[in-house]
Amino acid sequence: MSNYDHNLTATDAAGGLTAVDAGLRDYMLRIYGYMAAGVGLTAVVAWVTYQAIGPELLQSPLMWVFILAPLALVFFIGSRINTLSVSTARILFFVYSALVGVSLSILLHIYTSSSITRVFFIAAAMFGALSLLGYTTRRDLSGLGTFLFMGLIGIIVASVVNLFLGSTALDWLISIVGVGVFAGLTAYDTQRIKGMYDISDDHTVAGRKSVVAALSLYLNFLNLFLMLLRLAGGRR
Repeated sequence: MSNYDHNLTATDAAGGLTAVDAGLRDYMLRIYGYMAAGVGLTAVVAWVTYQAIGPELLQSPLMWVFILAPLALVFFIGSRINTLSVSTARILFFVYSALVGVSLSILLHIYTSSSITRVFFIAAAMFGALSLLGYTTRRDLSGLGTFLFMGLIGIIVASVVNLFLGSTALDWLISIVGVGVFAGLTAYDTQRIKGMYDISDDHTVAGRKSVVAALSLYLNFLNLFLMLLRLAGGRR
């Protein structure tokens, strides 16, 4: 009887572990799927905006709407995620991605298409490797969180200051530091997102987590791409 109980417990534990692994895999694939769709939508909207409107958008006051609206929307999603339905949160994420695409269309007036494409694939390869590292490493990366957040604040402050200074050297330094910060955030956030998974979450909670996680990874990839583009992009 004792052996029977022991075998039953071992079987239940193995079954539970399999369920967790399968659930975690589906959860992460959903997040990467949302994130990839968001990046793809941003790229398509940027290209369509560039082709349809051209450089006129750069001189229009409307450009500030497309620059500031995504910032307001990302704060709205973050603050209201616990009250939004999953479908609404998902729609808002894609609206955000499209608005970012409009604002990023200016990059096609600044950098050559070939260099944008090259840097995009470099950023994608770096992001994939760093996210895989964050997912698979046994090392606890939570200690990096405060350091990376301080680095992010430093980048924002330095970028604002450089709007007035216009220093090429400072811009180069910001880009170098930015690559390091967003590379670290990619690994850190992937591990954090993995830790957010809970097999007991219902559909709504799991769906909200997926959208917020996709938004975090989207922002990491986008900023990593932009920092690399400032360093290696070929200007027109």
